Amino acid sequence: MLLAEHRSAVVAGCQRLLASGLLRGTSGNLSVRDRDSQAIAITPTGIDYPAMDAADVPVLDGNGDRLDGTLLPSSEWALHLAIYRQRPDVGAVVHTHSMFATTFAALGEPVPPVHYLLARAGSDWLPVPVARYARYGSQQLAENCVRTLAAGNAVLLANHGLVVVGPTLDAALALADAVEYTAELAWRARQLGQPRVLNADQLADAAEAFRSYGQTESSGE
Repeated sequence: MLLAEHRSAVVAGCQRLLASGLLRGTSGNLSVRDRDSQAIAITPTGIDYPAMDAADVPVLDGNGDRLDGTLLPSSEWALHLAIYRQRPDVGAVVHTHSMFATTFAALGEPVPPVHYLLARAGSDWLPVPVARYARYGSQQLAENCVRTLAAGNAVLLANHGLVVVGPTLDAALALADAVEYTAELAWRARQLGQPRVLNADQLADAAEAFRSYGQTESSGE
C-alpha cells in the first residue's frame, strides 16, 4: 500500500482530534506529506472517521491527481496542496471546525494571545489572523488561506474554521489544540471583562522556551 505509514498517521490523527473534541462527525480534514515523493495522504471526503482505516485514505500527487486509494479526497484538497506548494517546511496540515476558534472566525476576529501557548503559532504572526471568506472547497478559499497564513503556522478561515500547519503531524495537532484552548480562554475571559494580552517580547520568549521544552537526552539521572 502506497505511503502506508502516512495513511495510518492520518487515521490516528483523526482519532486524536475526535477524542479531543476538535472534530465532529465528518467535519474538518488533515493531511501528511511524504518528503521524498511530495505526495500527500489526506482524509477522504464524507467518511465517518471512527470507521476509517488506512486503506480508505487517498494519496495525491502535487497536482491533486490520485495515486492510490479508491475514495475521493477531502473537499479541501486544493487548500492543502496550496499550502504545501507555498511552504516547503510544512509536513502536515490540520483543518478543524473546533467550537471556540470557529467562534472567532465567525466574528471575523483574530484569536488574541491571552496565553503563552499561542506562541506555538509563531510569535511574529500573532494574534492568529483571519483569512477572507470564500466557499468551502473553492480555489479562492485556498488562495485566501495561503495569502493570510504566509510564514505563520495558524490561520482562521472567516465563518468556517481553523487551519494549522507544522513540520510533523504531531506538531500540527498540538498547535490545533493550543489555538482552540486559547480561543476558549479568551472567550471565557470576555464574559468577565477585557482579557489582557501578551506582548511581542513575552511571546517571543515563550516561543524560544518551547524549542527546548520536554525530555532531552541529558534530562534526568
